[in-house]
Amino acid sequence: MSLVRLNIKGISYSQTQNGAYALILNEVDGDRKLPIVIGAFEAQSIAIALEKEISPPRPLTHDLFKNFADRFDIIVKQVIIHKLVDGVFYSSLICERDKIEEIIDARTSDAIALALRFQAPIFTFKNILDKAGIYLKVNPKKEDENDDTEDSILMDDLVANELETQEPRESFKAKTTEELHKLLEEAVADEDYEKAAHIRDEISKRD
Repeated sequence: MSLVRLNIKGISYSQTQNGAYALILNEVDGDRKLPIVIGAFEAQSIAIALEKEISPPRPLTHDLFKNFADRFDIIVKQVIIHKLVDGVFYSSLICERDKIEEIIDARTSDAIALALRFQAPIFTFKNILDKAGIYLKVNPKKEDENDDTEDSILMDDLVANELETQEPRESFKAKTTEELHKLLEEAVADEDYEKAAHIRDEISKRD
């Protein structure tokens, strides 16, 4: 079966379901997106790896794995999302040490978090993308709108029937940019990476 390379577009969060996240992957040579619902901790870890400005004071679990692997000369060469069963994606880490290759089973969210830290490519099989990949329908009158709107709509569709409705997350729209940077520093110091990711999203919208 042929492999299709994927890029990380980002993490989408639900506007109506607090604590719900989806990792959005794009096929490199196409327009399809592969959305994967992930947990809050994994979303935070991936967001930190994507956002270079957020530096945790202590290593997270995925950072610890990377440090451990570096110490023993183990590299993650690539990640392959190889199976989809009942809406659950299964992945493998293709690792190498002393020119010996090993395949390790991993949750897809963990595999992506490690792929970012090892700068390893991400692949899936064509049949999985054919089954689960989607095209976002864009209204021609709204082509100039931010992609975040589309992703949030997509995210709400994904989790509508999976999670209980909770209170909406804190809004930072009324804060000044200076206040946001101060809140970001405090969130990182408190190791509240979910809040830090939301603050970074608001700052990025203004840049």
